[in-house]
Amino acid sequence: MAIRNVIFDFGGVLIDWDPRYVYRSLFKDDGKMEYFLAHICTSEWNAQMDKGLSFDECIAELSAQYPDYAEFIGYWKTKWPQMLGGQIDCGVALLDAVQKSGRYTAYGLTNWSAETFPIAFESFKFLQNLEGIVVSGEEKTIKPEKGIYLTLLERYKLNPEECLFIDDNEANLVTARSRGIQTVLFSPRESAAQEAARLLELSL
Repeated sequence: MAIRNVIFDFGGVLIDWDPRYVYRSLFKDDGKMEYFLAHICTSEWNAQMDKGLSFDECIAELSAQYPDYAEFIGYWKTKWPQMLGGQIDCGVALLDAVQKSGRYTAYGLTNWSAETFPIAFESFKFLQNLEGIVVSGEEKTIKPEKGIYLTLLERYKLNPEECLFIDDNEANLVTARSRGIQTVLFSPRESAAQEAARLLELSL
């Protein structure tokens, strides 16, 4: 069945988000920074906020567990906008080609806190041109959990066999394929965007 809808992940595909943009200057030691991100403010911890828990709640709990790092943990909220590094040009070029083609409709499916998503939505105007967006923090479920994919499909009345999902995390793509959605594994390189463009018969 022909693809009619292209679903974009945001972080790592369209938007460069990395806490290192904040913590590298605070720690002034990459080893200490990497320890902090690997053992304290981990991706698993951040996923709690992506799933709908509040920053204040998560920061308070983690600060109580690691009081010596409380100041640094607090920066996860107060300096969060500085974690946005800008757009990923090849991903945005692919989105632009999809939207200008007249053949496809573009949607967004992202793991993102409901508290901080409005900041990204205002900062990156191309998000405002998507036909629809499902944000994990608003739905209280995250990729790769199956429910968030079903939410997207049902809300926008999409046939999964007519959808292509582009994400930089293979685990997220595995679940998408289990729902009948075609997938492309993305990396912030021109070749990854060109691979998706070829599949869609578009030019970049």
